[in-house]
Amino acid sequence: MNTILTPLKTSRSTRSPEATAPAVAARKPHYDCQEQDDALKVIVYVPGVDASGVEITTRGPDLLVSARKSHFVRVNFGALNLEGVQRDYLLSLRLGRNLDYPALSAEIHDGILTLTIPKKQPAAFPTPEALSRVA
Repeated sequence: MNTILTPLKTSRSTRSPEATAPAVAARKPHYDCQEQDDALKVIVYVPGVDASGVEITTRGPDLLVSARKSHFVRVNFGALNLEGVQRDYLLSLRLGRNLDYPALSAEIHDGILTLTIPKKQPAAFPTPEALSRVA
């Protein structure tokens, strides 16, 4: 059985051309997560990026890493898939709430960004007396 798809009708929009222009897509870098006893180590491979081009933000259990290249490839450089070479990096990871994000430490060397996020210490379990008072 064949399915016939009709083209979408274009509607008149009151938006300006700048608002409808597609943003330059960033590419997702390669990364590796290593769990240690007291921390989580995230290694992100971002070649061509300096320390000044890295931005690390957290939102709840999510870690967002944005890395912008410091220089772009020359226009006259003949490469296959040149548009992919010029794009910046954007990585979004959901790591969970058991990490101490304010104590995060980061270092970059030769395009390898290493993030070390310490784990939160687990709260002491409530005693049976404290549980009986709650109920």
